[in-house]
Amino acid sequence: MKNSSLFIILYRMRVPFLVIIIAYTIAITGLVLIEGKDPSGNPYQMSIFDAFYFVSYTATTIGFGETPYEFTYAQRIWVSFSIYITVIGWFYGIGSLVRLLQDKLFLQEIEKSRFKRQIKNLKQKFIIILGYNQITSEIIKRAIAQDIRTVVIEKGVIKGNELLLENFTPTVPLLMSNAHSSKSLEEAGIKKTNCKGLVALFEDDSLNLRIALTSKLLNKNVKLVIKSTTENHTENLKDLDVEIVANPFSIIAKEINMALTAPNLLKLEKWLFKVDTLNSSLPLFPKGKYIICGFGRMGQSVYDKLKTNNIEAHFIEIEKKNVEFKNTDFTKLTYANADDKDTLLEIGVTNAVAIIAATNNDTTNLSILATAKKLNPKIMTIVRENEMEDFSIFKSANIDHIFMPAKILINKTTNALINPLSDLFSRIISEKDEMWAAKLVRRLFETIDENPLLFEIELDFEKAPEVARYLKIKKEIELKIFRVSLHNKEQKNNVVPLLILRDKEEILLPLWDTKLQFDDKILFACDEHAKNDIEYISQNIYEFYYALTGKEKRTIFKGLFK
Repeated sequence: MKNSSLFIILYRMRVPFLVIIIAYTIAITGLVLIEGKDPSGNPYQMSIFDAFYFVSYTATTIGFGETPYEFTYAQRIWVSFSIYITVIGWFYGIGSLVRLLQDKLFLQEIEKSRFKRQIKNLKQKFIIILGYNQITSEIIKRAIAQDIRTVVIEKGVIKGNELLLENFTPTVPLLMSNAHSSKSLEEAGIKKTNCKGLVALFEDDSLNLRIALTSKLLNKNVKLVIKSTTENHTENLKDLDVEIVANPFSIIAKEINMALTAPNLLKLEKWLFKVDTLNSSLPLFPKGKYIICGFGRMGQSVYDKLKTNNIEAHFIEIEKKNVEFKNTDFTKLTYANADDKDTLLEIGVTNAVAIIAATNNDTTNLSILATAKKLNPKIMTIVRENEMEDFSIFKSANIDHIFMPAKILINKTTNALINPLSDLFSRIISEKDEMWAAKLVRRLFETIDENPLLFEIELDFEKAPEVARYLKIKKEIELKIFRVSLHNKEQKNNVVPLLILRDKEEILLPLWDTKLQFDDKILFACDEHAKNDIEYISQNIYEFYYALTGKEKRTIFKGLFK
């Protein structure tokens, strides 16, 4: 039924309504049939209207008095009887209404109706987030900061209440339902043109795959961010044309590989994800023997990268059932407690250059590293942090490198949805070498500062109307127009162009004399002053004219656009 809440009201209140109607009918009929007397002693019959009027205020215990004349004893006896049956009828009806207002199904339908109205009235760009937790809460905050609305589907009542208590501004519409339901996704607005993305970061890869399939069937144009922790599911998601596959363990392994082969690339990536600045120390990983505690998905992903770099690794795993054999050297796999001193000494912790605690238990990881540090004070400690709230504990433990899958998911997801050019740029540069990365880090640091802003602009009539209008009439503009300082044309702003996306062409680190085209998407690194000037040049006709010609005019002539 279109309006389920109305249906529930009609269904649950049908008997109370009938009871009240029957009680009123009996009372009114009696008053109409019983003969009364007027002040002159003449007999009269009460009209249906008078009877209805009298019963109405008597049944609700208001009591205005006898009308239209003083009643006879017969009428008063009937009225006494009528009062009991109508008041009882009202009590029954009100009791039923109170029970209805406490009914969970009714309250759910009321909330669902309210949710549908919110989605219908949602005109801004928004993303759908499936499930509410610490990770998605942070994604919501970052989306709101970028003026992007969010809609949440959450099945759990406790988690739903936590979202409501957060009191986000603007309000985050919440649908209490199964995230994998196609009906729920439709109600959340996945088919709306202003729905720009969907995020599914559940631990169950099969559930994430199902959600991806359902979402693509409902709206093939919506951008999906789906978590995957296995190669098989990652391939399946790519077959479905899922734009962003977030595999935290693969990302950690990639970062370790960067630290081994191109530390400046990792520095750039941390800057892109707003984790660190360009002035931070290089994340250098030594080459030698590594001990990896935990033969799970993260451990094996890391091992693949170590093997590629010809680095020796020895695994420790406590549970044989957790082991899924891949292309691993099984002679270097020990089944034991990783925080046991004898075990660590037996596998050569004193000769190892690094130890990676990659289990899914934070307490175990901390214990492993503390034991290893006592046995080998010079060993590099690398840890997987599972719970976001334990950050202070890990920080105070003096660990060399902390990898947090939760934060990696937050960074990857928000960067991909909110800063798509930045995400594309990070994927492109991951194939570059250390020398290329070092040159770019130096250029950014010297041209701007240690923490440049990232700014994306699209040359269309909405984001850059003046530039777009000029390009549409087939006049040439070079990229260097965005370098002009609006305070003094002879000076150049602190800005570095990182990427131009043109149709399917990707121009990495474009030159300033690159000719611009309509619908170009450009990624800049700049400071706040340069960002403001770029926006003014794009949107203000006077500032655009000054940047283009170097002249100031109080009135812009139409000849500029002829």
